[in-house]
Amino acid sequence: MNTTPVTSGTAAPAAGQQAPAVGSVAATAPDTIAQLSDVSIYYGSNHAVRDVAMPIAENQITAMIGPSGCGKSTVLRSINRMNDLIPGARVTGSITFAGQDIYSPQVDPIAVRRHIGMVFQKANPFPKSIFDNVAYGLRVNKMTDGLQDRVEQALRGAALWDEVKDNLKKSALALSGGQQQRLCIARAIAVQPQVLLMDEPCSALDPIATAKIEELMNELVNDYTIVIVTHNMQQAARVSHSTAFFSAELDDAGDRFGHLVEFSDTNKLFSNPADSRTADYISGRFG
Repeated sequence: MNTTPVTSGTAAPAAGQQAPAVGSVAATAPDTIAQLSDVSIYYGSNHAVRDVAMPIAENQITAMIGPSGCGKSTVLRSINRMNDLIPGARVTGSITFAGQDIYSPQVDPIAVRRHIGMVFQKANPFPKSIFDNVAYGLRVNKMTDGLQDRVEQALRGAALWDEVKDNLKKSALALSGGQQQRLCIARAIAVQPQVLLMDEPCSALDPIATAKIEELMNELVNDYTIVIVTHNMQQAARVSHSTAFFSAELDDAGDRFGHLVEFSDTNKLFSNPADSRTADYISGRFG
């Protein structure tokens, strides 16, 4: 597996060089780029998500589905240590990336987020120009050699270049919602991560903009590994290779917690789920 360690001091790729990626979405068994093992997530004394174990396949799209409050986004944020930013949050078990436990004391969380980028539910462009939005992470990570080329490459990768190339100094806030979300994708891929986490990236978009994002994901997966949280089961069925179904359960004390019910090939999960709770959810009988 051709991946890069996430300790601090990792050298940045040269301008124009694509992030390391191995394999494709072919029929051969994919490599595992990350692995969650017995992962539990706490907010203070609240045991919010319990005992999650699942692989993340390289250069494939993994979807997480389930009802509100089942821990999908919480698990997603744990994969690049975004939960570290929430007071009282902690993670037990292990999450490995490129063979390293990303929660090891020797691992720099900022380096983790450089290699595992994130796109949020609501487009969140900075109140800066289109160019400066994309260049922001490059400057923070001191990847400023060939800055113009890097920004163009990221905008092309997000299928936005042709729409904005003559207005790079224009405020990003003037873009449409769909364009803003693609700008956020460009900002995420500009630093050439290996994994791209997407938390409900289409929930605020109309069907046309949603179709563009889904088409873009199908293109990006040739160069990146994608993990997406979505409430839209049809979207998961359309774009993903593997799907994890989460449910919200009650423990003996009556406390609610998120639980991974089933993880499988997407076609199998939707056509022949192994667990009756999965079948009930995808058929609309609950959730």
